[in-house]
Amino acid sequence: MGNQIQKEFQQKTEPVRLNKYLSEAGVCSRREADRLIASGRVTVDGRPGETGMKVCPGQKVCIGKKVVSRQEEMVLLAVNKPVGIVCTEERRERNSIIRYLDYPVRITYIGRLDKDSRGLLLMTNNGDIINQIMRSANRHEKEYKVTVDREVTRDFLNRMAAGVPILDTVTRPCQVQKIGKYTFSIILTQGMNRQIRRMCEALGYQVKDLVRTRILNIRLGNLKEGEYRQVTDEELNELYENIRGSSK
Repeated sequence: MGNQIQKEFQQKTEPVRLNKYLSEAGVCSRREADRLIASGRVTVDGRPGETGMKVCPGQKVCIGKKVVSRQEEMVLLAVNKPVGIVCTEERRERNSIIRYLDYPVRITYIGRLDKDSRGLLLMTNNGDIINQIMRSANRHEKEYKVTVDREVTRDFLNRMAAGVPILDTVTRPCQVQKIGKYTFSIILTQGMNRQIRRMCEALGYQVKDLVRTRILNIRLGNLKEGEYRQVTDEELNELYENIRGSSK
């Protein structure tokens, strides 16, 4: 897929549809862009934009009074990270996620998964989305499936949910549910370093397997380990709704 993706994601100089322009500027999905255009809020060189029209380089696109710049096509990938791959941009790390994917556009991860964990990792070239999803104050949900070395008890679940003292603080209350004798799901709204592993260790448990299954509305689903896919337009629509108003 190399040459095709290189061509698709290289800096654009040819005319592009207005809804695609807005999507690539990180404003919203193409479907939502069509709604914005139809509402009359989008102008091109001071004139109302029209559905299906194309924008040429150098033209001024605005939503209301705000100028929208299309720097490069926005990339947002859902990746199923395997165990052993490291979330780092350090090129000398042979097992870095950047080298592993070898994606033709410069992208980075939205929130780390430690080397021993696997599952859903979002990767993008849009800095605003990274900040809005990851800032702890925004309390966006991330869900995990965890397998431990001892039977999951009611007391363990209650203590995990209430908050566990780690790293000189107490973790934020969270949702925890037993799904097997040694397995539970947990939904966090913060992202402390190795948080779930530290929480379990503080209560006398060792994590044997940790899989992130969801970030906000985007789910791992049936994506095979080591593979990635583009986030769908429907997912992007809902994601923008979820992070609307979030601090950057």
